[in-house]
This record gives sequence, C-alpha cells and structure tokens, in this order.
Amino acid sequence: MIPRRKPPTGFLWVLALGVSVLLNSGCAYHFGNGFDQKIKSIHIPTITSEVKRRDLGVQLTEALQKQVQARTPYRLASEAEADTMLSGRIVNASKNVLGENQFDDPRELQLSLAVEMTWTDLRTQRVISEQRYLLPNDAVNFTSTAEFAPEVGQSLATATQQSIDRLARNIVNMMETPW
Repeated sequence: MIPRRKPPTGFLWVLALGVSVLLNSGCAYHFGNGFDQKIKSIHIPTITSEVKRRDLGVQLTEALQKQVQARTPYRLASEAEADTMLSGRIVNASKNVLGENQFDDPRELQLSLAVEMTWTDLRTQRVISEQRYLLPNDAVNFTSTAEFAPEVGQSLATATQQSIDRLARNIVNMMETPW
C-alpha cells in the first residue's frame, strides 16, 4: 500500500486566503441591473420633432416607454409624481440611397435618425448623465440607421420602426449607471 501524501496545511491557508481576496475584491462589480436604485419613477413626455414627419416623436415616445417598462425598475409616472424626466427631440431624419439599378431606381436605402435626449432629476433639477459626448446644452445625441430594400418588399415603415426601436434601446442603455 502506497501512503497518501497530505497537502501542507500552510498551502491550504494561502489558497483559501487568495480565493477570498479574489471573491471579495470584485472591482465594484455588482449583480443585477445597473440602474440607480434611488430613482423609482420616470416621466417621458412626447418627444418633439424638428423634422417633417411629426409621427416619429410619438413612435419614439411609445418605444421608450416600452423599453423602460421592460428593462428598468422604474415605473412610468406623471411629471408631478415622477422622480426624473426623460425628454428629447428628433433633430434629423434622412433617407439616403445606398444602391440603384440600371434605371437609377433606388434598390437599397438607408434611414438615419438623430435625437437629442436630456434626463433630468426633477427633485434636484440636475441633469443625470455620465456620458462623455454631452452637447453644450446637456443633451445627449443619439443616432440610429436602418437599411431597407423596396424591391424585396421592405418598406420605409419597417425601417423606421427598426431605427426607432434601436434608438429606444440605446437611450435606455444610457440610463444605466456606469461601473
């Protein structure tokens, strides 16, 4: 019978200490979502639009409300009852031709939307944003594009909805606190 060798006790203590240091350090990482727990409610007024298509503001407002309800712990509230307000305006909407057929008919197009958003704490009137690309008026600029090909049945309406949904996701992503 071969005698089993026991690992040295000092080694086990050093190993346990190392594991506990690694587990406890975590670099300020936390489990769960990254939204500020001090904020309980948000008001999202109808997004204004500086472009000809006025329905874009209503569509973006609805998409933002859905994203906030689905992905954040915040509840939607009236301005009088809300802790914060997410307001914005659509500053640009353009449609560009990416490809044409031999008769100069567009085969593939690109829809681009640009939005300025401001998230304000209504309790302190302070703008909430840790983004590096702030504009001079404390608004955060977002852009989104979507491609579509009319020849294969894709429509401007579909591309618009895709672009608006992408914008809403990006805006809600901005609401997470950085770690």
